[in-house]
Amino acid sequence: MTKLEDYYNKFNEEKRLGRRHGQVEYRVTMHFIEEKLKALETKKEKKDIRIIDIGAGTGRYCVELANRGYDVTAVEPVKHNLGRLKAKGSSVKAYQGNALKLKKFEDESFDLTLMFGPMYHLLTHEERKTAMGEACRVTKTGGSIMVAYCMNEYGVLMYGFKENQVLACLKDGRLSTDFHCVPTEDDLYAYMRPADIDELNEASGMRREKIVAVDGAANYMRPVLKAMDEETFEKFIEYQISIAERADLIGASAHTVDILRKQ
Repeated sequence: MTKLEDYYNKFNEEKRLGRRHGQVEYRVTMHFIEEKLKALETKKEKKDIRIIDIGAGTGRYCVELANRGYDVTAVEPVKHNLGRLKAKGSSVKAYQGNALKLKKFEDESFDLTLMFGPMYHLLTHEERKTAMGEACRVTKTGGSIMVAYCMNEYGVLMYGFKENQVLACLKDGRLSTDFHCVPTEDDLYAYMRPADIDELNEASGMRREKIVAVDGAANYMRPVLKAMDEETFEKFIEYQISIAERADLIGASAHTVDILRKQ
């Protein structure tokens, strides 16, 4: 059993996305997925739009999209997650595999590629570049790739300072002197700054359409969100969608989604 499998056998991703801060991330992300799908639906029927969800987890996104009538394929490395995905009884074609090797899929197979988990756990630039290359390969020319990242400043603020680990992390090298998270081989998560994402895109030959802060401050204010009445919470979702593309807020978000087009 790998560290990743051990982690996700215990971590309840469904529960996380069901909490208020997770709902913000999910619903804002879905807003931008829907934007891409509406554009695709002007060119072809819904049933002919092919989507692949790489690192699909328990199927939060891919099952919903399949239930809406799209042709959806999922790839997930963790057996526990894959089992929960399949148990939902959707039309998703689900396979065990990982983002670094998608050899069972032909070139130019999918209109929309989602990669919402892999970049959280790929710890080196070369691994991330390989995953990006595979996502690009299986995406049709003119198609879109949506890639999620965990952001550096969220990690520094919430683990380094809130949990009082900053001095230990600076001492053992997990934080550089300019407060850049440096994952070790024992870590599960990689944290990125906007400049790191830009560098990866350039190395991979990808062109950005937009990058969005899908949860913004939501993870920093979990108790506040939990206490909100439904009407106020709905207004917060509307607020986050309205500010998600602001460049000055991208780096402070807990998660971002980079929306790319294959040339």
